[in-house]
Amino acid sequence: MKTVSQILHAKGAADVHAVSPDETVLEAIRRMAEKGIGALVVKEGESIVGMVTERDYARKVILMGRNSDQTAVREIMSPTVLYVRPQQTNEDCMALMATSRVRHLPVIEHNRLVGLISMGDLVKDIISDQQFTIEQLEHYISGQHA
Repeated sequence: MKTVSQILHAKGAADVHAVSPDETVLEAIRRMAEKGIGALVVKEGESIVGMVTERDYARKVILMGRNSDQTAVREIMSPTVLYVRPQQTNEDCMALMATSRVRHLPVIEHNRLVGLISMGDLVKDIISDQQFTIEQLEHYISGQHA
């Protein structure tokens, strides 16, 4: 199993997109759409104070009849933020996501936000590992019959 650090390195994107709790939900959703992402870290200065996701928007704005241009991110964000460290494994992340029912985990190192891991990142890593194993087995099998 790869570590979070290895997965982030392979992902190549070091940017973690964030939003202020005082920005409107409309601004947050626009940022997610522009970046092609499903979640933003909510920060006040350098402190992480929450996470806001497309799911939060659907459930806490749309279904509640709120206006996204008049609702602050702080009103819909999840204030409890689970996170992982760079040395943790894909398996650690998958277990935490499954038990906590979250799809995004900030990566914290030395009290600094250094990345964001998504369920998609973890699945891509697993598929890549499986593909490598299949190729190795095929190579081994074809070498046995040559």
